[in-house]
Amino acid sequence: MYSFRPVVPEDQALICRHRVEMFRASGRDEAILAEMDGPFGEWLRPRLASGAYFGWLGMIGSGEVVAGLGMMVIDWPPHPSHPTQSARGYILNVFVEPEQRGRGLARALMDLAMEEARRRGLDHMILHATPMGRPLYEVLGWTQTSEMGLSLRDGG
Repeated sequence: MYSFRPVVPEDQALICRHRVEMFRASGRDEAILAEMDGPFGEWLRPRLASGAYFGWLGMIGSGEVVAGLGMMVIDWPPHPSHPTQSARGYILNVFVEPEQRGRGLARALMDLAMEEARRRGLDHMILHATPMGRPLYEVLGWTQTSEMGLSLRDGG
């Protein structure tokens, strides 16, 4: 019923839409989402072209794209979670169209990403979970870390 294909540069607008919809579903401010959309597209374009941003799209039988996941290998100093490696896999922009949720698409995309990380020899992966995605990631064995954040934009 579903098939998957790698993202290509021509998918940029779709990936941008998925990113906005993902954040919208988690209750993010509409004004900030509108502000983010253009700069994200500018950031994404060269990374899609070079392969630094890669991922997969899930399609229904007609070929309509109904889900997506992005991935990067990010430079990170050796760390207790990956003591001999200076990189980690990073998952982002996991999105499934509302009418297709609960049918295993996100899990299948995560399986593709974890297999790709193994293929690349990565020891550790990270993601930032929305409340909606957290139960799936926990079932797949992901655990919460001690990461914190500070927004300097808001005067912090």
